[in-house]
Amino acid sequence: MEDKNFSSLSLSKEMIDNLSELGFKEMSDIQAQSLPSILEGKDVLAQAKTGSGKTAAFGIGLLSKLRVKHYRVQSLILCPTRELADQVAKELRRIARFAHNIKILTLCGGVPFGPQLGSLKHEAHIIVGTPGRVLKHLEKGSLKFDDLDTLVLDEADRMLDMGFIEEIEKVIAFTPTERQTLLFSATYPKGINTLSSGIQREAVNIKTVSTESANKITERFYEVENIDKNDALVKVLSNYERANAIVFTNWKSEAKDIASALRESGIDSLAIHGDLEQVQRTDVLTQFANKSCSVLVATDVAARGIDIKELGLVVNYDLPKDIATYTHRIGRTGRAGEEGLAFTFYKSEQDYEMDEYKNDTRLFEEISALKAKSGFTMKPPFVSIIIEGGKKDKVRAGDILGALTGDAGIEGKYVGKIDIFDRQAFVAIAREKVQEAYKQLKRGKIKGRIFSLWIME
Repeated sequence: MEDKNFSSLSLSKEMIDNLSELGFKEMSDIQAQSLPSILEGKDVLAQAKTGSGKTAAFGIGLLSKLRVKHYRVQSLILCPTRELADQVAKELRRIARFAHNIKILTLCGGVPFGPQLGSLKHEAHIIVGTPGRVLKHLEKGSLKFDDLDTLVLDEADRMLDMGFIEEIEKVIAFTPTERQTLLFSATYPKGINTLSSGIQREAVNIKTVSTESANKITERFYEVENIDKNDALVKVLSNYERANAIVFTNWKSEAKDIASALRESGIDSLAIHGDLEQVQRTDVLTQFANKSCSVLVATDVAARGIDIKELGLVVNYDLPKDIATYTHRIGRTGRAGEEGLAFTFYKSEQDYEMDEYKNDTRLFEEISALKAKSGFTMKPPFVSIIIEGGKKDKVRAGDILGALTGDAGIEGKYVGKIDIFDRQAFVAIAREKVQEAYKQLKRGKIKGRIFSLWIME
């Protein structure tokens, strides 16, 4: 069995100490199997499921060889969605704390082009972005890869599935031929090996999905031919009461309607789909992650990159287009040793498609056996307060916490997750204390300044 201690790797003491402070006690399977090859500069094609620690695997690898005093783009990580890119960048910044002045920049669509141009003028060490926006900067000459030595394709299977192959190939054409290329994928659909052979050299093939412990998920299927699907959804949520849930739909036009119907039934919910602007997507995802929203109704593309460690259940409002999508969806529940629940609705005309879902563990039940509970509601335990000040204003989480708890203010136990963005901050406050917290912030100052703020409900 391989040594899973980070000290067994050729990493600096500063890197190892920082990993320890961040809670990295030992390497996960994907880290233990891939990091030795990554640190040796080899190309790697790795299959590992979401939540396996793959971001830290390639992150530790590329950061360990980064020339901090060389202010040029040295690494590029391509991701299928803005949300995943933000998540990856956040994790890299945590790992990068072992050294000063490492600049990590995200380049994604859905946000203004101008501010990105301004950020690129000051150079970055690492770019994390989506293929389309990265390509746009390359074609305009605002981004150059002359000094690039590491290329990472994260969730390569989803990028192929979403039709990004042409843009990926165009981006790669701008990179040096002498580089290290790392491909990470949760599944190996047709096309992954073709992609690898075209852009990698003698890649080390690693698969950890067979050694990773499977999420504990109870899977139930319901035919919903003669019942309103929104009623069926409420039945599921009320019979299997959980703190939060994600409802997946195949159509972005449905997402908003489903969320609206749930709210009318007393179930707090928000929708996320491709038509939302980036600021709206950020608002929705932040509220769901900080427990200010109970149910998230999402399309597959919009939900990529959502990382909620404690997700009560998943509902497939529509039958997924294939088993791989189904696996990605339900894999968000049952993490960290918790038992997850997954429910799937289907129509009678989909009986043929259901054959591939049937096995000895999945349960096919009658929806009529579930009874909607009278007076059932789902209200999140927290409510978000938005502060119109963020990183650009030098506002830190500790500043906000101090403003809330200082001078006999709000007890720390009532303050939840604090998220700081460039010009805004979200702070989750226990529902019963939100008005009191609002007044405390309103009459006080943060870092000696008064910021506008409002309650998001």
